[in-house]
Amino acid sequence: MDGGHEGKIAVIGAGLMGHGIAQLFAARGHDVSLMDIDGGRLARARDDMRGNLAVLAEHGMVRGEGIEAIVGRVAATARLEDAVDGACFVVEAVSEDLKVKRRLFAEMDSLCPPEVVLATNTSVISISEIARDAAGRERIVGTHFWNPPYLVPLVEVIPGRDSAPWAVDRACELLLSAGKRPVRVKKDVPGFVGNRLQHALWREAISIVEQGIADAETVDEVVKLGFGMRLPVLGPLENADMVGLHLTLQIHEYILRHIESSPQPSPLLREKVEKGELGFASGKGFRSWTPRRIGECRARLQRHLVEWCGEKGEGHGDG
Repeated sequence: MDGGHEGKIAVIGAGLMGHGIAQLFAARGHDVSLMDIDGGRLARARDDMRGNLAVLAEHGMVRGEGIEAIVGRVAATARLEDAVDGACFVVEAVSEDLKVKRRLFAEMDSLCPPEVVLATNTSVISISEIARDAAGRERIVGTHFWNPPYLVPLVEVIPGRDSAPWAVDRACELLLSAGKRPVRVKKDVPGFVGNRLQHALWREAISIVEQGIADAETVDEVVKLGFGMRLPVLGPLENADMVGLHLTLQIHEYILRHIESSPQPSPLLREKVEKGELGFASGKGFRSWTPRRIGECRARLQRHLVEWCGEKGEGHGDG
């Protein structure tokens, strides 16, 4: 897999994350087998990849052979046996259903030679729980990509309780060769690192709205135009060291008792879901969304990520 141009990659699940992961590896020169039992989803995946790549091409981020050559390296199939046949690495990106994932990994374990690493893209579920029913648990690891996976550089690599060091090493090597930035999580806990941090923030944000401290628009503005502006260059622990741990301790001695600490989802969140206020999908959530505002929000996010990658020289093609 030297240079990211050798070895077939199998991606199981052609949804939002799956087709993006397939696109990422294909752009780095790998042959990719993309598997899904939904033929319509497989067909849409090719169109979605072309659309993604067209946007990247506009910003000079598709090099080498071009869009059709990249998409052409992705072979679609509805059969798991065909998808994993000859693969050197397998990434699962199906729905966040523990029973489905357990069954799938047990089946893949029986189909793949023992040296093939089997990775799950779960965002929160314990890797050890997913691997439970497989005999070859030592080659099962977590590789948590962030959406969209072809732009966001970070991938959390998580060992399960029985994962072997060689499997973790191989996952990190492959991700590095594909232009990603793998970080090794030391312990397999639900949510790993990123989502534990993200949902701690979301819990407090929802609580602030629920308690009438501020409305949703204000909460978002405070994050985006306040401390959020520092986050790309100053992490929270760097910031704590910068201001001084003695001051951090003084602040925590006062503020932590006032911060939301419930282990249950917010009653306000549950009420909104029960009323069908689901966000973009229904046009109303914590904020109101017209089709135009939805489009503007998505475009703003995509533009920000593309510009960030362009500034960092994170090219998408294989050169």
